[in-house]
Amino acid sequence: MRAVIVDCAIYRDGQRSKGPSDFSDALEAARASGDAFLWIGLHEPTESEFEHVSEEFGLHPLAVEDALKAHQRPKLEVYDDSLFMVLKPVLYEPESDTVTTGEVMVFLGDSFVVTVRHGEGAPLAAVRTRLESEPEVLKQGPTSVLYAISDAIVDHYIEVAGELQVDLEEMETEVFQPTGGDAKNTASRIYMFKRQVLEFRRATGPLAAPISRLAGAGVPFISEASQPFFRDVSDHLIRATEQVEGLDRLLSDILSAHLAQMGVRQNDDMRKISAWAAMAAVPTMVAGVYGMNFDHMPELNWVLGYPAVITVMAVAVADLYRLFKRRGWL
Repeated sequence: MRAVIVDCAIYRDGQRSKGPSDFSDALEAARASGDAFLWIGLHEPTESEFEHVSEEFGLHPLAVEDALKAHQRPKLEVYDDSLFMVLKPVLYEPESDTVTTGEVMVFLGDSFVVTVRHGEGAPLAAVRTRLESEPEVLKQGPTSVLYAISDAIVDHYIEVAGELQVDLEEMETEVFQPTGGDAKNTASRIYMFKRQVLEFRRATGPLAAPISRLAGAGVPFISEASQPFFRDVSDHLIRATEQVEGLDRLLSDILSAHLAQMGVRQNDDMRKISAWAAMAAVPTMVAGVYGMNFDHMPELNWVLGYPAVITVMAVAVADLYRLFKRRGWL
C-alpha cells in the first residue's frame, strides 16, 4: 500500500496537522474531532490494493470499479455515503505535437477525500502544495480539495489550448505559403492535428455538466460557500471549450482550403499540359501529312518547300504560345 499511497494527511482549520500514520486510524481521528478531514492520494492502485481503502471509507462498488478500470468519461455521481467525480487532465507534448489524457477520480464523503490518479498527466502534489498555502480555502473542508483539483485541471486546459493555437498558426502559414509545401505531408499533419483536438474535446466537453452541477445548490457533501468557486471554474471551462471548438473549426477550414488549393494546382497543371500538347499537335499534324509518302502532294518538288514548312510550324507554335501565355495557361 505504501507504494500506491502518494500522500496521506489530516487537515484541521485550514492547516495540515500530524495524525496517525495508518489511514484507518487517521480517518477515525478526523471524524472524532468534528472539524477535520483526511485526504489520501493514490496512484494507479490494483484491485487488491484498493480493496482495503474502499472498505474502510465505505465507497460504492460501482464507483470503485470505475476508479480501478479507468478510461471513463468526465462525470459526477452521487451515492448515499459519498460523491464520486471523474476528471480528465490533458498533457501536451511539444516534441511530438501530441495530446494525451490522464484520469483523476475523486471520492468525497464524511470527513475524507480519496483521490485516485491514472497516468502522468496530473500530478496532484502541486495542487496539494498550493491548497496548503491557502488556509482560507482549505477551511471549506473536503469540498476545497475537489475545487482545487478541478481548477488546476481546467486552467491547464487553457494553457494547452494556447499551445495548440501556436501550432495551428504555424500550420496555417505552411498551407497558405505560395509553394503550398508538401501536399501529402500537410494533409496528414492536418488530419493528425484534428485527432489531437478530438482527444482534447473528449476531456473538456463532458465536464461541463458536472461542473455546472457543482456550482448549483443541492449537491450532497458540497458546501454552499464553495459554489462561487465552482462557478469560476465553470467560466474557465467554458472559455477552454470555446477555444477547443474554435481550433476544430479552423482545422476544418484549413483542410478545406488545402484541398481547394490542391484542386487549383491540378487544374493549372492540366492547363499547362493541354497547352503544350496543343503546341505539339501542330508540327505533329504537318509532319504526319507530309510523311505519308504520296507522290502528288503540294510543294514536294519546290526547293524552298522544306524551309517553308518548318517556318509555318514554328510560326504556328509561337502564335499558340503567345495565346496561351496571354490567357494564363503557361
